[in-house]
Order: sequence, then C-alpha cells, then structure tokens
Amino acid sequence: MKVLAFGASNSKNSINKKLALYAAQQINNADISLIDLNDFEMPIFSEDREKESGIPELAHAFYNAIGEADVIVISFAEHNGSYTSAYKNLFDWTSRIDMKVFQNKPVLMLSTSPGQSGAQSVLASAQASAPYFSATVIGALSLPSFFDNFDLEQGVVINQPFNRDLIGMLSNF
Repeated sequence: MKVLAFGASNSKNSINKKLALYAAQQINNADISLIDLNDFEMPIFSEDREKESGIPELAHAFYNAIGEADVIVISFAEHNGSYTSAYKNLFDWTSRIDMKVFQNKPVLMLSTSPGQSGAQSVLASAQASAPYFSATVIGALSLPSFFDNFDLEQGVVINQPFNRDLIGMLSNF
C-alpha cells in the first residue's frame, strides 16, 4: 500500500512531519513516501500570477503525488489558529488543477503542537472542508503537548490512549 505522509508545515524540524511519519509507519505493509513542504515552495498564489505564468510545476508534482498514493497521512501544524502559510499556498495552487485535490483518497488527519490544544482548531477546519476537496477522512486525531507525548530519540508516540485511537482508525484498511 502506497502511503503519502507529510506535515503541513515548512519547519525544518517539523513535529507534525514526525507525527505523520510515525502514523504512516503503523500501517501494515506501507510503502511510505514522506514529503517535505520545503520541496514545494512556490510564489504566493494569485489569480493574476496564474494568468501570467500558469500553475507551477511543483503544484502538479504535489497533485500527482497524491494521485499515486493509496492513502494520505497529514499532520497539520497550526499558525494563529489556522493552516500554515506554506501549506495553504501549496493547497491553493493545487486546487487550481482540480478542486478534488485529494482525489477521493482515504485521508488520516492528525495535528500536534507543543501546547495542550494539540492544534485542534486547524484540525477541525481541515475536517470541515475535506468533503469539498474529495478527501475521504478515515479519522482525525490530535496529539497534545507533543514534547511530553513523543519520544524524539525513538521516534514514537508514548501516549497510549492516542496510540490506541490511532490503531483503531488504521484498522479501517
């Protein structure tokens, strides 16, 4: 099973990228493709720019990566209660190719942050908009207080209720 995993952040040390990878590794027989949003940096989206230059090739590459996957695992970082600008820009460009960005793929939506909220605001927003972009959400889960609940040396979540819920969501495959 081809799994596309990424953290919706352009932080070089993204805790959301770490969480997405961990979750993807819990899928049996997963062939994981872990992408970094820094590899998809583009000009800020605008209709004028699109008319002048077209849709950047990196947006097509991202769309194609989704299309080649069987499952998508995203962990959303939260900036001021919403998506990071890096993710939002990539998403906006990609949606110009096809509003069905997620192409009816099963999507596991996660979020985490250093604080107790675990980026639940952005996760709720992503879940609410998912049907408009053809994401089949198989589950959504927030990990609060990342540095208290994730062993960085081992690369594993140590919060057992989170792990139990995650495995339950992944059993849908």
